[in-house]
Amino acid sequence: MRYQIKHALVQYAADTILEDVNFEVHDKEKIAIVGRNGCGKTTLLKLIAGDIQMNNLDSDEECGIFMAGKQEIGFLRQISFPDGEISVEEEIKKTFADVFACEARMEEIEKELQQENENQKLLYEYDNLQKRMEALRGYTWKRDMEIMFQQFGFSLEDLKRPIGSFSGGQQTKVAFIKLLLSRPDIMLLDEPTNHLDLPTIEWLENYLKNYDKAVIIVSHDRLFLDRIIDVTYEIEYHQIKRYPGNYTAFMKQKEENLIKQEKDYEAQQKEIKRLTEWIEMWKNTPTKVAATRSKRMAIEHMVKIEKPRRFDTKTFHAMFSPRIESYTEVLTVKNLKIGYDKELEQVSFRLQKGNRLAILGENGKGKSTLLKTLVGVVPSLGGNFTIGQNVEWGYFDQQKAVVNDADPEQTVLDNFWEEYPALKREEVRSALGSFLFSQEEVMKKMGQLSGGEKVRLALCKMFQTRPNFLILDEPTNHMDIIGKQALEQMLCHFQGTVLFVSHDRYFIRQVATGILEFTATGVKQYDCNYEEYLQEKAKFPSTGIPVIGKEKAIAKEPTLQDVFDKKSYYNPGKIKSRLLKQLEKFENQLAESEEKTAALQLQLMDPALASDYQKLMELQTQLEAEEHNQETLLERMMETETELEEFAEKEV
Repeated sequence: MRYQIKHALVQYAADTILEDVNFEVHDKEKIAIVGRNGCGKTTLLKLIAGDIQMNNLDSDEECGIFMAGKQEIGFLRQISFPDGEISVEEEIKKTFADVFACEARMEEIEKELQQENENQKLLYEYDNLQKRMEALRGYTWKRDMEIMFQQFGFSLEDLKRPIGSFSGGQQTKVAFIKLLLSRPDIMLLDEPTNHLDLPTIEWLENYLKNYDKAVIIVSHDRLFLDRIIDVTYEIEYHQIKRYPGNYTAFMKQKEENLIKQEKDYEAQQKEIKRLTEWIEMWKNTPTKVAATRSKRMAIEHMVKIEKPRRFDTKTFHAMFSPRIESYTEVLTVKNLKIGYDKELEQVSFRLQKGNRLAILGENGKGKSTLLKTLVGVVPSLGGNFTIGQNVEWGYFDQQKAVVNDADPEQTVLDNFWEEYPALKREEVRSALGSFLFSQEEVMKKMGQLSGGEKVRLALCKMFQTRPNFLILDEPTNHMDIIGKQALEQMLCHFQGTVLFVSHDRYFIRQVATGILEFTATGVKQYDCNYEEYLQEKAKFPSTGIPVIGKEKAIAKEPTLQDVFDKKSYYNPGKIKSRLLKQLEKFENQLAESEEKTAALQLQLMDPALASDYQKLMELQTQLEAEEHNQETLLERMMETETELEEFAEKEV
């Protein structure tokens, strides 16, 4: 066991945040901490990091924090770099101070050994330093830094820029890179996927999944958690409970446990009622004194089952219908040039009534700029777009919603009423109540709102106009999982049209009926849902080259059963010949792919390319594509061999 918390109590003033917390970290576990906004998830991370202390350290109960030896704990905090003038590279290199210290000492020993060849003490120290360098990945630190830096959307030239010249979001990414490169024994990540694009999120998933130490994650990204997590801790009603498995497994266990607890509770209450009624009936009968005493003791000695509390699923429940219905053609975009000082991208696509189009792509490609251009915040640089008849749009800007320049002393009620002064007080309270601002919540000051509350208020304002075309920029950022599910349901039942930017793949999967993808080679529209889009993309590696020769080479051919099911005559000899030729073709393609793989592996080992990281990344991408190609071919070969076996059985 790496780390353990026993019976911790955490309070702020008189408010209890966490109570009787028992928490464990074993070996290489990837742990998720889930719960509603404000339940204490970040507080628990701060407790683990040592930023705050338990409030019951002086109690008689066995409590405290225990570690197996010295455990280095890394936590991505909201920081500002003290020296904004130094380069990003110099800032990141601070992470490798131990590596540079080892290198310096090894150089000193090498010089000393030139004078004393047989100094066993120096040789032993040098051997230990080499092992430490390997453990610290000291021989590959530069390559690791540059590859990771590029994975987070930077160019290698950015390494030379002063850290102070980057935006706050970019500086947070640099701090994240430093944390990952420092490789702590226990890594603490609070909403790590916020503001990352899909390629970076997918890369981070693979990195954390293969990380050889422990990771503790607070996140509302359900797909991210499902792909990484081994253990899930839930915080609810100030209590914490451990569930083995990822987020989906946790939800299943939680529901099953609740059902069982409800049944056990009802059965126990029924038994208590039966015994109590018997005692009341016979308590004054002399011959029943011993029996009534026995039954009373049975009730007293029962281990009482706590009445189960239903899930804390309180969320907004607003369901709006558009004020008017739009025509079929909602939006037509032709060669629209978007950008600020220079053109970022040229976009063409169509959007019809009822469509829910998700915009995907790397950060900086122009996704949010496209939305701003459509609503007139940013002027177009060329081309045109046409909004259809009877279309009334509503625009949600996540950044504007969270930053919010309202008077911090203004109440939520007054802020909403200021925008819709014609509404009556009851109508204002009803609208806000739909988004969880009820009773005393409406009197909360704007300066006290969390990010999630600001998002709810902005959505409430937008839906008040009852538009039939929603334009949403990252609507799920800062929302907890229950809130995301509510918005998913809301959009799926919405009787209008939706155009949205999101990096939450689970949300996209639930909502999108089409995909608009921004890539390095342009913008492409897919008239299919997210799963079908992924299947289409899987046919091609990132280079844009089909996985197996031409796309038709891996197209699904009719199976033997398909042929037998047809109400027509067939030629058995011709079918068998076709299957044998098909098998031979796949075998030849597999041999060719294996030759390409061997050649790529040789190129990766070429010393001349050791410092050409761009070329190495290209070769690695090609190698992964060939490996995927081989897997697909093997599947096709197995299918063909199965069909041949079925054919032989039918002939007999």
